[in-house]
Amino acid sequence: MSEYRFEEFMDIIRRLRSKDGCPWDREQTHESLKSCLLEECYETIEAINNQDKENLCEELGDILLQVALHSVIAEEAQDFTVDEVIAGVSEKMIRRHPHVFGDVVVEDTEGVLKNWEEIKKTEKKSTNITDELLSVPKALPANIRAEKIQKKAAKAGMDFEGYEQVFQKVYEELEELKKSIEIGDKSNIQEEFGDVMFTFINLSRFLQLNAENSLTNATNKFINRFVDVFAQAVSRGQDLSELSPAELDVMWQGAKNR
Repeated sequence: MSEYRFEEFMDIIRRLRSKDGCPWDREQTHESLKSCLLEECYETIEAINNQDKENLCEELGDILLQVALHSVIAEEAQDFTVDEVIAGVSEKMIRRHPHVFGDVVVEDTEGVLKNWEEIKKTEKKSTNITDELLSVPKALPANIRAEKIQKKAAKAGMDFEGYEQVFQKVYEELEELKKSIEIGDKSNIQEEFGDVMFTFINLSRFLQLNAENSLTNATNKFINRFVDVFAQAVSRGQDLSELSPAELDVMWQGAKNR
């Protein structure tokens, strides 16, 4: 494998963006690359989940490519340079790790995280809990944003006393959703459904679970069982659409027991 230094890599990206470079790369903007950055992040997570080290190396390179593209676009607009990006994150890491680069003493990870949050508040100039809630990015996946909001609210003292209270809230929200469905109020159904989801995420927090991972595992489990049911149907020369609900249920139970 050829060896390339970081600056050589950046020169490749600048060449791609030049007038003699690639038409596609020249056309890209911060806005147009948003979906690419998100996709590369998810592909990296997939490689980690699959414990695929070779693919992880490739996907990390793709994320680095996105960072480089955004940095060069910013350089061209004279907004900032890649050197400023590196300097900014380096200074932030030093500033947020006073127990490593300074004289602060911490005993454990909890102390590290507490310091991190306090320093972050100072950096963001957050003056109260309202500022903190508003600072959580709206672009985050809804379940991750909800969990972050709930954690911040809990630190401010607004929280349930235990998971039993959260369970009670789940029942209340489900009952309200049921009533909205019976009435047929579509806008209210959507609102109540959102409340149910928000409460379930709260429950996952109290149970010290990751809601995203839990849903991912449930989805993967469904896919595996569906594939099993499909294979059962094919082995019998049947089409899923031709099977009755009762027949499908028997096959589904068979998939669950395997």
